[in-house]
Amino acid sequence: MIMVRIVFEPKLKEKHWDIGKELELIDLWEKEGLFRFEYDEKRPTLIIDTPPPYLSGKPHVGQAAHYVQIDMVARAYRMLGYNVLVPFYGDRNGLPVEVYIEKTYGLNPHEIAKTVEGREKFLEMCKQYLDEVEKEFLGIWRRLGCSFEYWKEGTDSPEYRAITQSTFIELWRRGLIYEAERPVMWCPRCRTAIAEAEIEYKEETAKLYYIKFRLADSTDEAIVIATTRPELLGACLVLAYNPRDTRYKHLRNRKAVVPIYNYTVDIIEHPSVDPEFGTGIMMFCSYGDQTDVRVIRELRLKPRVIIDQEGRFNELAGPIAGLTVTEGRKKIVEILRNNGFIVKEETIVRRVPVCWRCGTPIEFIHTKEYFLKQLEFRDTLKKIIDEMKFFPPEHKRKLIDWIESLAMDWPISRSRYYATEIPVWRCRVCGSVLVPEPGRYYRPWKEPPPWNECPVCKAPSTALEGEKRVFDTWFDSSISVLYAAGITKYPQIFKLYVEKKAKTLRPQGIDIIRTWLYYTILRIYQLYNRPPFDMVRLNGMGLDEKGEAMHKSKGNVIYPEPYLEKYGADAFRFWSAAAAKLGSDYRFQEQLLRTGILFINKLWNIARFISAFPEVEAPKDLVPTDLAILGLLNDLIENVRKRYEELDFYEPINNIYHFVWDIFADHYIELVKSRAYNIEKNFTDEEQKSAWYTLHVVLRSILLLLAPILPFVTDYIWRNIYGNGKTIHRELLPRPRPEWSSIYKEKFRLVMELNSRIWTLKKSRNMKLSQPLNATLYVINKDIEPFIKDLKYLHKIKDAKLEPPPENVRDKAQELLPGVFIVFE
Repeated sequence: MIMVRIVFEPKLKEKHWDIGKELELIDLWEKEGLFRFEYDEKRPTLIIDTPPPYLSGKPHVGQAAHYVQIDMVARAYRMLGYNVLVPFYGDRNGLPVEVYIEKTYGLNPHEIAKTVEGREKFLEMCKQYLDEVEKEFLGIWRRLGCSFEYWKEGTDSPEYRAITQSTFIELWRRGLIYEAERPVMWCPRCRTAIAEAEIEYKEETAKLYYIKFRLADSTDEAIVIATTRPELLGACLVLAYNPRDTRYKHLRNRKAVVPIYNYTVDIIEHPSVDPEFGTGIMMFCSYGDQTDVRVIRELRLKPRVIIDQEGRFNELAGPIAGLTVTEGRKKIVEILRNNGFIVKEETIVRRVPVCWRCGTPIEFIHTKEYFLKQLEFRDTLKKIIDEMKFFPPEHKRKLIDWIESLAMDWPISRSRYYATEIPVWRCRVCGSVLVPEPGRYYRPWKEPPPWNECPVCKAPSTALEGEKRVFDTWFDSSISVLYAAGITKYPQIFKLYVEKKAKTLRPQGIDIIRTWLYYTILRIYQLYNRPPFDMVRLNGMGLDEKGEAMHKSKGNVIYPEPYLEKYGADAFRFWSAAAAKLGSDYRFQEQLLRTGILFINKLWNIARFISAFPEVEAPKDLVPTDLAILGLLNDLIENVRKRYEELDFYEPINNIYHFVWDIFADHYIELVKSRAYNIEKNFTDEEQKSAWYTLHVVLRSILLLLAPILPFVTDYIWRNIYGNGKTIHRELLPRPRPEWSSIYKEKFRLVMELNSRIWTLKKSRNMKLSQPLNATLYVINKDIEPFIKDLKYLHKIKDAKLEPPPENVRDKAQELLPGVFIVFE
């Protein structure tokens, strides 16, 4: 009889994964048009409102990880059976690019933009810089394997700006936008109004000055107030104490004389005064802070505004007119001291509101701006957000707290340049504000009005003056979901969005909940009477290795390119998933990239081993060891699918890693290796085929589950083993199979424990793990019995018996587990 020996040749020839193959796959994906959006009406649709990155410089590893996670969502949902529209385009509006051009070229945009030609030149300089930075961004996203659909038309395109202007026109006509002169928060450096959401706070050491006010009806009585802003004395409108403060009841309805300025103000009771601060008496000025704005409005006091739009004091400020705020404070303190008005000084730490873009302390000034109504919608918006699912849910509270804290309508106009123009003309004759028809992009500062005469008073078109101001950049960004839903590119998808027949996701950082997320909810509700999203995914901030936020000024910014070159994109993506628990901040850890590349090579080695065996149909009866791993695989599939649906990749990558390395590779593959090769014919053909079938089923499933996170290595392996050259990224995720709900899966944990103990035993006897054991294994543990044959040949144990050790060797028996004994000869 002639014995035919099967030669097992792996389909994967290389012994290690080569990260250079990632570049080949990127080119192949683009050639195949793999991620171009295609609509299949039989599938549900997911629209991802991808955060357009602000193109102010190269992305650091935290920002790169954020977009990688969004790509994982897109890939996972495609494999869950969805049409996924996930655009990528640049956020190209706003102040940062202007500030960069100002500093780089030493320009004053307010001066250069006084002429149409100068403004056009400044805008072109901004655009050229953004074009350069966008190329860099695209190169990095491409290298990371992101499967976005790139749209060249960013937020500064006529296409996008026309949408923004159309929403303004709609809301203006419905009376939700109005123009008014009122106190606004103002950045003196940027010389523009800013919204509440654009304020940050920084702590600084300051002086608290105790200043004496003479009572108007007495020559010898005085009261003392404490303030950190003595420069606002000339704007003082009223003094107040708390109604519960009995110390000052005698001052009610009396008047005090403002030092230096010598005009009188009323002394009143007001509940907003903190009796514990300073002396318990405070001055309300126009304007020191939000409290001043609120109280002055409430009391209907006529403001005395003494700071202008450049952050300098005007003529009402008297002796400090013409000075900056800092200069004015120093000067007025000197005058007060010289005249005996300062009683004492204390050093305190205070929170100062600053512009979030440039860090300049903000002021409150009176200016005419366009406002979008928001205060009257607060209660409705809190109900609207209940219709959206938040992942993780605890961050929803931040949004509610912000809505409840709002104190004024949203000032949407800005005195800047590189942004969407406000589509308004004003008649110099009758003063009418004229708003054109929606549908195209208007630039009122440079183009003629779209009317031949004023529609109101019939004045000639030469009397119509175009608006020079632009929108707050968040007014643009807050309609990004309309753009992402295809309002200009995919009308069919946009119709699904409006009719709530498509699922919509907003992925974003927790740091812009009060801006991008809040403003989008407000705007889409006002425009469409619906919540903008079905799901909101909120991720934390990417930190450096010490756990600190990355800033150029701190010199701790970590860029991804060196790590992509060293470890590859899949390893970077592994870190992006494994380090980032959804909703929490995450550190950059090079060690996790090392772990990632080790795992990728482990996966490669597993796939290479399995690729040597033929794929077969499931035999009639699977071996218990195989049923056990399939039962554990079922649990993994169920868990990963659920987590992917919930937009989580932290738990899946950690669970898959544990399953692949600690269970499948370390135990299952070792247990079935002898059976899969069956060189000595210790197993039946059915038992051998059971191993082949199971190895391929598990590998297939692992590759599919990992594909959203590690798209390169999984695709390469799939094409070479299962896809016949076709990609894994058009496949669906595996589903749990009822026939794999094995009774053996829980028993397998005992098998793994027994394996570990036998290996430990070999080490204690200075044996190689592959050496035969001249021993007999006695098993009376019913949970171990089904696996005894695989165990015997894995550890090369001389014999294995389903009985207790006989009496003559019982004293030599070593108990490895309850009911499992080994006896050495």
